[in-house]
Order: sequence, then C-alpha cells, then structure tokens
Amino acid sequence: MRKFLLLLVLVSFSAHAQTVKMEGFVTDGAAVPMEMANVMAVNLDTKAMDSYSITNDKGRFQLALKPNSAYTIKISYIGFKAVELAINTTTENIVKNITLEEGAVLDEVEIVHEMPVSIKGDTIVYNADSFTSGTERKLEDVLKKLPGVEVNADGEVEVEGKKVQKLMVEGKDFFDGDTKLGVKNIPADAIDKVQVLRNYNEIGALKGLENNEESVAMNIKLKDGKKNFWFGDFTAAAGPDKRYLVNPKLFYYNPKYSVNLITNFNNVGELPLTMQDYFKFSGGFRNMMKKGGSSFNVSSNDLGISLLRNNRAKEIETRFGATNFSYNATKSWTLSGFVILSSSTTETETRSQTVILETDDQQKSDDKSLQKSELGLFKFSSSYKPNEKFQWDYDVLSKLSDQREADNLFRQAIVDNTVTSEDIFTNKAQSPTSVNQNLSMYYTQSDKNVFALEVQHLYQDEDPFYNANLQTQPFMLNGYIRGQLRNDINQQRFVRTNKIDAKLDYYYMLTPKSNINLTFGNTYSHQNFNSHIFQILDGNNRNDLNAPENNNGVRYTFNDAFLGFHYKILSGKFTLTPGFSVHSYDMVNVQQGTEYKQDFFRILPDFFALYQIKKAETLTYNFAISNDFTDISQLIEGNVFSSYSNLFRGNRTLENATSQVHSLRYFKYNMFNFENITGYLQYSRKVDAVKTNAVFDGINQFSSPYNSNFADENFSAFGNYGRSFLRNYKASVNASFNWSKFNNIQNGVFRETESVTHSYTLKAATIYKNLPNIEVGYNISINDYNNSTFITDRPFVNLDYFFLKRFSFTAEYEFYHYRNDDNTVSNEYDFLTASLSYQKENSKWEFRLSGTNLLNTTSLNDDGFTQFSTRTSQYFVQPRYLLLGIKYDL
Repeated sequence: MRKFLLLLVLVSFSAHAQTVKMEGFVTDGAAVPMEMANVMAVNLDTKAMDSYSITNDKGRFQLALKPNSAYTIKISYIGFKAVELAINTTTENIVKNITLEEGAVLDEVEIVHEMPVSIKGDTIVYNADSFTSGTERKLEDVLKKLPGVEVNADGEVEVEGKKVQKLMVEGKDFFDGDTKLGVKNIPADAIDKVQVLRNYNEIGALKGLENNEESVAMNIKLKDGKKNFWFGDFTAAAGPDKRYLVNPKLFYYNPKYSVNLITNFNNVGELPLTMQDYFKFSGGFRNMMKKGGSSFNVSSNDLGISLLRNNRAKEIETRFGATNFSYNATKSWTLSGFVILSSSTTETETRSQTVILETDDQQKSDDKSLQKSELGLFKFSSSYKPNEKFQWDYDVLSKLSDQREADNLFRQAIVDNTVTSEDIFTNKAQSPTSVNQNLSMYYTQSDKNVFALEVQHLYQDEDPFYNANLQTQPFMLNGYIRGQLRNDINQQRFVRTNKIDAKLDYYYMLTPKSNINLTFGNTYSHQNFNSHIFQILDGNNRNDLNAPENNNGVRYTFNDAFLGFHYKILSGKFTLTPGFSVHSYDMVNVQQGTEYKQDFFRILPDFFALYQIKKAETLTYNFAISNDFTDISQLIEGNVFSSYSNLFRGNRTLENATSQVHSLRYFKYNMFNFENITGYLQYSRKVDAVKTNAVFDGINQFSSPYNSNFADENFSAFGNYGRSFLRNYKASVNASFNWSKFNNIQNGVFRETESVTHSYTLKAATIYKNLPNIEVGYNISINDYNNSTFITDRPFVNLDYFFLKRFSFTAEYEFYHYRNDDNTVSNEYDFLTASLSYQKENSKWEFRLSGTNLLNTTSLNDDGFTQFSTRTSQYFVQPRYLLLGIKYDL
C-alpha cells in the first residue's frame, strides 16, 4: 500500500513537466495595471479550458499551456470590453501584454467557459466543477480542493485564514449557519458555486458602521437541476460483527421555502454531532455584548463526562436526526427553524498516569466507562423586514439533554514511595435545560441616523448528580460515618440561572467616512445554587450530612449598567476606532443567612486599527481592557465534590479580574497564484485573576479560589504561508506557538508554572481533474509542561483518484510517533482509511467498499496539563471495520 502511494506521488508530480508558459500584463487605456482581471485559455481542439489566471496588483498574469496547440485567450474585467486573442504555441514561452478598453460590463458579454474563480466586490465565487474530479461525496470534499479554503477535522471552515462564521445554501441559513452539519452532509454533486462573502454583516443596516473585516460567511449555490426538486441520497452499509450504517438525506430548495432532513444511524464511529458540538452550539446567536468591556459568562455545572478523542472511542453507537426549514411567508417576513435529536451509547477505555507537580506523588489508573447521552436542540426564528429602513428579528433556542455515565476505575496511588490500590465506581447523571431568546430591532431613521436595539434572555436549569463508591474516603466531612466496608458518597446539585442582556446602539454619520456610536447597555443575572451531600451506609440506609459546610443554598445577583462611546474614521488606508465604556457594577450574594455586597465604577478603553496596505493585504491591531467576573459557581462556601479525590469550596468575597489584550494580525491574499499569508500575535495579561489555593494530601486535593496578587500571562503566535503552482499544485507551511504562565498556591507555597506548546505543519498536494491527486505532509507537535516535554511526529498521505469514468478510490494514512524528550516513553501507531466506489455515468446507484482503521491500531496516546499536574494516557479505539454499502441518489 505504501509503495503504491509513493508511485502515485511520482506520477502526479511529473504529469505536467512539459508546459509552455504564457505571461504578460493587463492594463487599461491609461496604462494603469488592472488587478483581478480574468484570463483564460480555451483549447480549440478539445474546447476545454486548459489554464486560467487572475492578475495580481501589478496586472500580471501567467498561463500554463500545452506545446504545439491552438488556443483562444479570453481576457475580461467588469466594466471593460472583453478581448479575445488567437495563440498557437510551440515549445517556446510567450510574453504578451493586453490593454482593455472601457465598454460593456462583463455580465453582458457571452463567455462560453466560466472562470474557476472570479471576484465581485467583497465576494469570491468558486465554480465547483472546475476543481472537482469525481471522488467528492460531500461539501467538505469540494471545499478542500478550493484554493485558499481549509476544512479541519471538526468541520470548521477557514477562507484566507479567517474562520467562516455562517454557512448558507441559496441564501438561506443551513441549521443557523453551522458549518459542521453542512460540510459533512450537503452532497457534492448538488453544488454549482461556492460564494465567499467577505466583510460580512447579516444586518444590512450596520454594514460599514461596524468593523466586520474578520467576518466571513459562505453561500452555496445549487445546480439548476437541484432547485425546485427534492434531492439527496440514501446510503446503507453493513459489515462483519454486526456493523451497520444507515444515512438518508433529503433537501428541497425553492425561492419560497427550503427543507433539509439529515439522519444517521450507525455503530462504526460516525458522529454527526458530538457533545462538544452540542454544548458550543450557539444557534446563530450573536455575541451582542462584545463591545461592552465586561466578561460575565455563565459556567456549565457539568460533571466532566468524558469526551472523545477525534471522534474515536472503544465502541460508539449513534442515532441522529435533524431537520431545518425556512419559509418566506411574505416578501418581508421569513420564518425558519430546526430540530436536532441525537442519541449515543459510548464505551471508553483509558490507561493514564497523573503526576502532581513539585512532588513525586502520582496516580496510575485503568478507566472503563459507559456513557449514554440524549441530546435535543430546538430553534425557531422570525425575521420581518418590510423595507430597507426597518428590521425586526426574534429567535428562541432550547437545549435539552439527558446524560449518564457509569465508570469503573482501578487506581494505583504512589505516595512517598508507598503503593496503594483500589477499585472505584462512579456514576454521573445530568439533565440540563436552557432556553435562549433574542429580540432585535434595527431602524435607519435617515442617512445619518441608525438605531439598533438588542435584548437577549438566558434561562438555564442544571441538576448534576454524582456518586462515588470507593474503599478509602480521603476527606474528613462533618457527620460522615466511617468504618463502612465501602464508602458510598453522593452529591446533588441544582443550579438555576436567569440572565438578561440589553443594549441600544445609536450610530450618527458625521461624514461619509466617519461615525460615532453611543451604546447604552445592561447585563443582569440572577442565580441560585443548592447542593447537598449524603452517604449510603452498608445497610443501604441514608446518612444526610446536614452540617452547614456540606450544603449550599446561595443566591447571587450581578448587574452591570454601562455607557459606551466609539468613534470610527476612515483616513486614506487607515480605519481607526478608538472607544471606551463607563460601567457601574453591583453584586450581591446571600448564603448562610448573611449578605455580601460589592459595587464600584470602572472606565474601560479599547482601540481598533486597520491598515489597508493593498486591496487584499491588511494589518489589524486590537486592544481592549475588560473586567472579568465569575458566576455563582466560584462563590459557594459549602463543600462540593469535583471528583472522588477533589473537594472544592468557594469564596464569596472574590473580586473581579482585569485583563488587557493586545492582538496584531497580518493578512495577504494574492489571487494570481492563490498566495495566502496569515500572521497573528496576541498577548494577554490578567491581574487579580481568580486562582486556586490547593492543599494536597498525596494525590487527593482540597481547593478553594482566591484573587492572586501576581499576574497570569499568555502569548500566542500563528503563521501560515500557502500558494498554488502552475494551477495543479499547492503547498503550505504553518506554525503555532503558545506560552502561558500561571500563579497558584500549592500546600501553602506560592507556585509559578509555565506551559509551552508549539506545532509545525508542512503540506504539498496536487489538484488535477483527470489524474490521481495526492497530498503529503508532516506535522510535529511539542508540548512542554513545567519541564516535562512530549513530542508527536505525524507524517500523513491522502489520495483520491477517479478513473475509468466509473471508479473512485480514496485513502487517508497517518503515522504517529509519540515520545517524551528523554525517550522513556516512545510509542508508534498509525491509522489507514480507504474506500473504493463504483458508479456508472448518469446512474443513480453507487456501490462502495470501505474500511476504517485498516491497520487495526488498538490505541492512541495523548497528554495534558493542569496548573497542578501533568497527565499522559493511552486511549483505546475502535478496531478495523469493513463495510459494503450502496447509495441511491434521489
């Protein structure tokens, strides 16, 4: 297999060794270079477009042509007359300069062949068929072949180094813009064009008033045969050991309404929606208080239910269904919404070693768990826009879930060179509920006056239950009865949150290039936290630990009223937005029969600057000072179990932390050779941070929060360089670096810890239409946790090949070498996934043989760092699966 992949690499990279280069410059009648003009070469014999180019900022173009061939060279630019040239190539390179004259606009010119890439203002349009070869099955496969577009393993899409924040199909939100559901499910053969919308603001009235330079959206245009008709596919597959996959998908789009239906039932590890996806799913809600200067985030009182590594586990069975609709009730009123339901059963198995920093104490464990999760997401939206001056939106998003985890742990504790071992059984259960409502109104009173009102309400109800059954009980709790055969400890928690954010923005245009923005805002939160610890005795009787320190009954209110002022001005190549906000804070927590209050004022400045070096080259600087507040979870002064070996008690007198953040971003994109350069630097410094005072008894920890007198710091950097070569080749290199310094108290002693992580990736790939395409790359990740260094080398190869007009072959191979710096730990493992498909031209039926983990790797390695310990683990994964499947295209 590896020799076969190497042979295909050589074939692919040598296929276009003999070409003729045609280059020159495109200018207007005044000899001014024309950037982003379209140049294409149509072969007169085959009628195919053999090459294309988009001029750079100097008007330069370059084409790769076949020798001894006849071509028509077509040059076009919006607002100018198109030019056609007849060219006969030999074996010599050609230099040709072209002048365009003003005249008919591009849309009025008949052009037989579409440009693979075109630019229209802030919109980049990719013609999908120009980049696909026939192996593509989903939108994800198409996007990976587009120059300047990247898709990561989590389904997040980046264009020109910027994350796509919203995905649409035919202008309609796809599950409120969630990219993962889109890239994993939209059929590749339905896609006509991919539109990238730069400087995107979904509220037209605010476009140009706010800084949207980092905002990117993507719209998928469907082929004509997919509009006004139901389309999709039905996939079913089966394999040995009762493995199965059933994946029907249906889509319908017309100008009045759209419907999407996605289902997936399998036990081969496919996860359309993970728990991580569920909890971060925003449902399209905007971060409306980002300019407020305060950070008050409601934490999740979950139980730390185990999360999967790269969607892998020892056993996964999933049942998933989702539907999304959009309906234009009238020309000005649109209704939309979705329902997502997911049920999964997961078995995980992990062997890990945790070492407490500054000591030789450690824990070795074998951990087996069974998880059952029922997840539900429900969204309804209404948007009313009777004219260009007024818009009214209402959204409600509800999240429901029911999660259970049973855990069987064998632990070895090594404390002061003494080894003890025991079996520990834990059970976790939680059924959190949240409802998030948003009401927005936008009114343009005149060309100079714009008003925006936004109100958001969050209701969240959480009820985590925790049970631990172990031989030893490390904590001396008041009222606890010792001497039992087993220690069966239980904890109930109930946390309820009501939070309202409201703000009114007023924008006044001073000049066509400057405006002021006044913001009146308020954040109000009310929370209740109740918890109780009890013990089940050997005779199955219940012992309630009623001492005040083992119970919580806390009420907490937080209020932030603020006034913000920002001034935006465009001056030459600069966009500057200085501003500040004035805040009045009021906080009250009531517990144990007493009340504790805090109130104060703050002025928080911020600054934004953009230097537009060229049309597609920018330098952006951001600076902000913010006040960071904890929610009720850090203020409770009764005991709470974080785990069987970690007891937590809060601090009601905690104060806010103050953060200052500086970020600098450089971006350059050249459509001439799809050169993409992105650089990012960020430094943050947090003073009075809420830190942990931890007391360790061997490997058991009692912790409480406090405000540190020492600053936490973080510095991160990222750089990426990528470009295309001779149309059919592309390469990229990127590097990331992160340094963090933390301050805590451990066993009464101040501890300063540092972590440094950095990663480097080099990739090269071909992008042919009729030849094997291959991507080869190498990644190295280095994690240094307080002088413990772990290194992972990961070379990889990906292949796709469409051949004989019927067969499609794809393969993905990754090799891992995991080690530490002194090689006392050194493991190697690899993963291979491949598929072979057969489908006759114009047939609706496809037959497919696929395999995952073909090398039958049993486990992978990873490591992690907390501010008190380092962890290394061996994580077991699903074995080799072979599936024989069929797909029917509707």
